[in-house]
Amino acid sequence: MTTAQDHARQGASHIYRAMRDVVQSMDDADTVPGRFEITRKGIVHDMMAPIGPHELTTLHLRKRLEKVMPEEIVAHTGEPDVEDAHEGVMRRPDVMVIDLVDMDVPGSFDPRTLHAAIEVVSRSNPDNDWVGKVGDYPLIGVPVYAVFDPRTGTGAVFTDIHATPDGPRYATRKDFVYGEEVTVAEWTISTDGLPRYKDEDVSS
Repeated sequence: MTTAQDHARQGASHIYRAMRDVVQSMDDADTVPGRFEITRKGIVHDMMAPIGPHELTTLHLRKRLEKVMPEEIVAHTGEPDVEDAHEGVMRRPDVMVIDLVDMDVPGSFDPRTLHAAIEVVSRSNPDNDWVGKVGDYPLIGVPVYAVFDPRTGTGAVFTDIHATPDGPRYATRKDFVYGEEVTVAEWTISTDGLPRYKDEDVSS
């Protein structure tokens, strides 16, 4: 017997596939700057500068993490996305801490195989990192989410996914300021000297 809940799931799945097709077509066209992601609330367009403090921060974090992690674990930047089609979420973290073996898959990464997702806050859409992803990442099983914010020189690490009436949420948040050491999953790195946005970085 088909229930109303089954119909709702099928409808949600159809909508997600349609949004995924739109995102794929925009990525393939490569005519619109920035990045498109799918959240529980729809498609998000994050306008990012191709160079500058955002990308430099990502580079610093990748290099610092890979100095302290074993060789079989990497701080990956770039494609592909992490995706949970059942939850209707497709994101692309700035840095994905993941085992090399778990990267050898067709299509998107399984978010539950990540050790951590790291985002460098975009100046154009900070709520995407501070609000949207704080809700999406525990929902799809990313165990640790770290946020670095070049606007303020601060950040936070979210851990300990637990069930709530509104769905999975992170139970623990540890804030830090640039200059302090920060622990992401099992690895501690310095935040000293990370770049900050300047007044002219209006599109970062």
